[in-house]
Amino acid sequence: MEETIKAKLEELRVGLQADGGDLEFIKMDGKVVYLKLLGHCGSCPFAMMTLKQGIETALREIDPEITVERVL
Repeated sequence: MEETIKAKLEELRVGLQADGGDLEFIKMDGKVVYLKLLGHCGSCPFAMMTLKQGIETALREIDPEITVERVL
């Protein structure tokens, strides 16, 4: 499942990069995905909204039990 998650994250990176940001996959532990937001996304006041309502929602299309945690 990790490879499927990484492939989906690659699709999502395009939108973040268009806004001057990016993300880095750190690890996956069970159904928890750890990500680091980079560039403008790393300092954005809406970073948690991006992670939870954007990225986590998209990843839950793969598995509804997936959660995303931010790594600073």
